[in-house]
Amino acid sequence: MSNTRIKNLKKELLSHHRYTLNKLTFDYQLNNGEWVTQIRECYDRGNGAVILLYNKEKQTVVLTRQLRIPTYMNGNSEGLLIEACAGLLDDDNPEDCIKKETEEETGYRINHVKKVLEAYSSPGTLTEILHYFIAEYSSDMRVNKGGGAKNETEDIEVLEMPFKEAIELMKRGEIKDLKTVCLLQYAQINNIFKN
Repeated sequence: MSNTRIKNLKKELLSHHRYTLNKLTFDYQLNNGEWVTQIRECYDRGNGAVILLYNKEKQTVVLTRQLRIPTYMNGNSEGLLIEACAGLLDDDNPEDCIKKETEEETGYRINHVKKVLEAYSSPGTLTEILHYFIAEYSSDMRVNKGGGAKNETEDIEVLEMPFKEAIELMKRGEIKDLKTVCLLQYAQINNIFKN
């Protein structure tokens, strides 16, 4: 970290229950040269990976639906969110992580993935960088029913749907998860369903 416009950085731990929430106080030099003191909260949950599974022959994608309590707290009446399979890296590299998460959450064992981008999730608050992948799947790759890791109390519904339906759900605002929107738009812009 070498930004000369940041100095006197102080970190105060606010919470370390599941992830780490810090209060950061620092001096920052504005574009006009003036120094100001700023206070921000910074949530560190580690980096993650996300994947869009697609089948060209069937013209389908595999998504998931699960409870996301923060969405419930912000007006999502059921708290359920449709999203692409994702997970935290923990100690894995992004490719190994997403292969493991794909099998745990969707039941598909994939061998080949393609990284398409990486991006900060919510840079105003989170430190997280997400690694975005796509991969083709077929029915014979299904090795279990998915649903998530039992020891993580996940309760994930696996959704296989036509790509066109996923795009319509996104257009109607029924898919509101940004990482999923990014991957669906990537698939649309790059015509991954064309031969």
